[in-house]
Amino acid sequence: MRFRALAYLSALVLAGLSMPAAAEPTDLVIRVISQGGKFVGTSMGGAEIIVRDVRSGEVLARGRTAGTTGDTARIMNGGPRGTSLADKAAAAFRTRIDIDEPTLVEVEAFGPLAQPQAAVRVTAQRWVVPGRVATQGDGWVLELPGLVVDLVEPAAHQRANAGTNITLAANVALMCGCPIEPGGTWDAARFDVRATVRRDDLPVGEFRLSYGGHTGYFIGEIPAEKAGAHVITVTAIDTKTGATGVDATSVIIP
Repeated sequence: MRFRALAYLSALVLAGLSMPAAAEPTDLVIRVISQGGKFVGTSMGGAEIIVRDVRSGEVLARGRTAGTTGDTARIMNGGPRGTSLADKAAAAFRTRIDIDEPTLVEVEAFGPLAQPQAAVRVTAQRWVVPGRVATQGDGWVLELPGLVVDLVEPAAHQRANAGTNITLAANVALMCGCPIEPGGTWDAARFDVRATVRRDDLPVGEFRLSYGGHTGYFIGEIPAEKAGAHVITVTAIDTKTGATGVDATSVIIP
């Protein structure tokens, strides 16, 4: 049998045919960074990562980012173009894929997983060569756009009396969970937080929310003048980066 196998290989060579390439382990380091902020890591539940072969659709790896949000000064102050932003503890998903030829790879990131009402999905593609380091420095970095908005008051389907005011309260943060506060790295003054109200699907008005005294907390009031089903939509916009987040609830006034 061994003689026959050797004879077969010799015949392939003589015929000018190439042997199938053996798959080579190829390492990837994938990070997800919040728009205008830091890395999305364990504190926000991480981001789900799926790695696919674009041509075949095969899932090559999947997992989630884990680790810290990274060093604030290093990320936010930056340096010359190409300077690494990530330290060793910065959140990442590390994996090894087996490919036997240059492969167009797609990475899909979805998060932050701890805030499903704010989670968004982004994808990116790049060529990966077997056995070659594909992601030097910070690794393969995907930017997660948006803000986390969590409308905590009023509770969904809460009932209120006509002629009173409804108190609004929302927690707002970057997708990395980075804190919004007056005079901070993410100054509360640059965030435009508003509530839009519709009653029985007709517009009632728009109302501003202001910083509520502790990190990422914004408050306001809306008048409950007439009976009906009120849908309250809160939007937050970072006026410096354009990052935007939305949450909504409803109130019934009998």
